[in-house]
Amino acid sequence: MQSVKSEKSVIPLNITDQMNRRVVVSFPPQRIVSLVPSQTEMLFDLGVGERVVGVTKFCFHPAEARTSATVVGGTKNFNFEKIEALKPDLILGNKEENYQDGIEQLAEKYPVWLSDISTLAEALDMIRKVGFIVGCKDRADALATEIAASFAAVAAATALVPAAYFIWRKPYMVAASGTFINDLLGRAGYSNVFSHLGRYPVVTAEQLAAAAPQQILLSSEPYPFGEKHVAEFQAICPSAKIRIVDGELFSWYGSRLRHSAAYF
Repeated sequence: MQSVKSEKSVIPLNITDQMNRRVVVSFPPQRIVSLVPSQTEMLFDLGVGERVVGVTKFCFHPAEARTSATVVGGTKNFNFEKIEALKPDLILGNKEENYQDGIEQLAEKYPVWLSDISTLAEALDMIRKVGFIVGCKDRADALATEIAASFAAVAAATALVPAAYFIWRKPYMVAASGTFINDLLGRAGYSNVFSHLGRYPVVTAEQLAAAAPQQILLSSEPYPFGEKHVAEFQAICPSAKIRIVDGELFSWYGSRLRHSAAYF
């Protein structure tokens, strides 16, 4: 009898992403390209890092991600030739962090699962769904449960502190309503003085002064705010407390959320 080399069985999995798109994935996927830094870190924490073959240049966590996998460009400028060479059987992207034209081009050839996250609940949903897709349902469920419990244990603030959260300089840009950062600000005990604006608006120094936040939070990313910028904002709002904050703990919606509640 002729011997046949056994291979790990692959099952077509018909699933829905957070954009309500139907995606057919070979289960379990063996060649994953992650186009979102926070989701890259999550994949490694779920124990499937050896199956991640492509990442972005911004996938800093874990440190080995950009050496064990091929860097396929940025979050908004993909190298399609590199991605094609990797022959991915799953690409993970995000509505906000990636660009529509690039995602649509990839979706013509590969299974592309998109997350769409503006709340903690949606982040936990993403963790559970991606965990299921990559064959790590139990680990993902445990991770999501751990994160949910950590936030539930944070005492609710008796009075929210009016604050402004800056993500960019020249021009000044803040996180406003409809963003994941805005949801976490409330959980950290803040009320967003720019919540009447949408998404990531440009604001002027005059608008900031008029909003009169008690605290101004300068994020470490995407703009690398540091102590040298404190005086600049103090001059605009002399009575406000200026704080440099860890942007990853306010905006990364994967496994890094395990550390956010304690930080807040």
